[in-house]
Amino acid sequence: MLVWLKICRRCFLRSRVLQRGFQSLTAVRHRRAEPQVNSAPVYRWCSTVQGEVRVRFAPSPTGFLHLGGLRTALYNYIFAKKYGGKFILRLEDTDQSRLVPGAAESIEDMLEWAGIPPDESPRRGGPRGPYLQSQRLDLYNQTARKLVESGHSYYCFCSPQRLELLKKEALRAGQTPRYDNRCRHLRADQVQEKLAQGAPHVVRFRLEAGVEPFLDLIFGWNRHEVAQVEGDPVVIKADGFPTYHLANIVDDHHMKISHVLRGSEWLISTSKHLLMYRALGWTPPTFGHLPLLMNSDGSKLSKRQGDIFIEKFCREGILPEALLDITTNCGSGFTSNRMGRRLDELISEFNPSKIKTHSALLDLEKLPEFNRIHLQQRIEDEQKCCVLIKDLKQQIQQVYAAKIQDKEVLEGDYIRRVLHLRKGHITSLKELVSPTYSYLWVRPSLSTQQVAALTKEASHIASLVLRLIEEQGEELSVGQLSKDLKSLPKQTKATKYREVMKLLRLVLSGLQQGPSVAEMMVSLGPAEIRHRFQKLLLPPDSC
Repeated sequence: MLVWLKICRRCFLRSRVLQRGFQSLTAVRHRRAEPQVNSAPVYRWCSTVQGEVRVRFAPSPTGFLHLGGLRTALYNYIFAKKYGGKFILRLEDTDQSRLVPGAAESIEDMLEWAGIPPDESPRRGGPRGPYLQSQRLDLYNQTARKLVESGHSYYCFCSPQRLELLKKEALRAGQTPRYDNRCRHLRADQVQEKLAQGAPHVVRFRLEAGVEPFLDLIFGWNRHEVAQVEGDPVVIKADGFPTYHLANIVDDHHMKISHVLRGSEWLISTSKHLLMYRALGWTPPTFGHLPLLMNSDGSKLSKRQGDIFIEKFCREGILPEALLDITTNCGSGFTSNRMGRRLDELISEFNPSKIKTHSALLDLEKLPEFNRIHLQQRIEDEQKCCVLIKDLKQQIQQVYAAKIQDKEVLEGDYIRRVLHLRKGHITSLKELVSPTYSYLWVRPSLSTQQVAALTKEASHIASLVLRLIEEQGEELSVGQLSKDLKSLPKQTKATKYREVMKLLRLVLSGLQQGPSVAEMMVSLGPAEIRHRFQKLLLPPDSC
C-alpha cells in the first residue's frame, strides 16, 4: 500500500483508492475527492509500500541500450530492491522490421555489466515468461478477439493508401493527422463479408469519451481526453503482431506488474491504456512517469549522438558505478545528491516522493570526475582491487607486449602499488597504459645530449641517488623520499634543485612532467631505481 502525503491517513486507509497501490477511479467515482488535474497541489506518495512489488524494464531491441534506457532500468531496479520486489526485463520485439541483430542480447549484457541484473528475463527465465513479446502472440490475439467480441474493438480494412491520403489532407489543412474511425461504423455483415474474402485488416480499439482521471506517482492527477484528439488506435497490425498499446497492458497484467515506472513521454498515452484496462475488466498497475533525461543545454538526448550507448562507455573504461551515479545525481528521488554514491547507497537513500517533474539535465563533461571517485573506491576495496589488477595486467600486455624488459611489472604486488599511489589522480585504468605512464611498464630511453643539457654532474647525482636508496632500504615512502631529495642539490657543486629534479624525472620516466619524483621512485621500487640510475655511472657511449 502507498501512503499519500497531505491526505488523512485514517480516511485514506478506509478508502478503496489504493488496492495494489492504484485502481482505475471508475470503481470509486462516488467516493473520491475532487482531483487536481495537472495543477498544484500535487498529492504525492511516500516510501511505505506493502504487498508484492513487481516492476519491469521493457525496451525494444531495435537498438542498443543507451543512457536514457539505463536510467529507466535503474529506477525500476532501485524501486524493486528498496521494497523487496522483483525487477523484470521484457523485450518488446513486435516491430520485426526494425530489429537490430545482437541488440536483445546486448541489452541484458549491459544490465548485468551495470550491476542491475533482472530477476526474470529472456536469459534467466521466470514464472511469468516468456519474456520476448514475439513468443506471446497467441495471448495478444486472444485478448484482441475478446475486445472485438465485447464491442470495444473492431476490424479495420482501410488501405495504407487511404490512410496516407487522410494524413496528407490533415497536414494540408494544418491539422494533426488522425484516423477518422470509418470502419467502426461497418455493419456486422459487411465485416464478415470482408473477412471471408480474406481482405487485409488490422484491429483497432474504440476510444470513448469520459476518461477517468488517474493519479500518477510523480505528476499527480492527470487526464487526457484521447478520443477528442486521436483516432482509434491500432492494437493488432496486419502482420498479426500487436502494437505497444495492447502488448504492454496484456503483459503487465499477466506478469502481475504492480508498478509501471517509465518515461514521461508515455504520460499522455496512459489514459488510452486505462480505457483498455477498463474494457478488459482488469485492475491497472500503479503508474509513475519519470521526467526525461536531457543534455545539459536542455536539448533532447538522442541516440543519433552516438556517445550515449552503454557499450561505448564500457569500452572506454567508464565504471558502471559512475554511470549509475551520474544519471541519478542529475535527477531526483534521493535524500542526498552527493557524488560517489554506490548502488547500495542509492537504494537506501531512494525516496520516490522526492522525484521531481522537471527534466534531468545530464552533463557528461562531469563523467570523468565521477569515474575518478568510483575508481578510487574500487582501489580501496581489496576484493575489487584484485579485479582491477587483472584487468590492468591484460591492458599492459596488450599495449606493451614485447617492450616489457622486466616481467616484475606484471606482478600483482607491483600493479597494486601503482594503483594505490595513483588513486584519486586517474579517471580510468586506461590512463595507466597511456604514454604518460609508459615508464611504469617499460624502461625509457634517453640520450647523453638530454642529460648533458641539464647538468655536468649527472654521474655524481646518480651516485647520490643510489646511496639514498641504500639508506632508505626496501620499503620506500613518498613522504620520506620527498624530504630527503631536497638535500641532494646541497651535495652538488653547481646544479640547482630544479635541474636535479628534472634529471631525476628524465632518468626515471624519460618525460618532463608527471607524478612527483618521489612517487615515481616508490612506484618503481628500489631494484628498478638502481637499474635506471646505474646507467649514468657508465661511460657516455654506454648510456
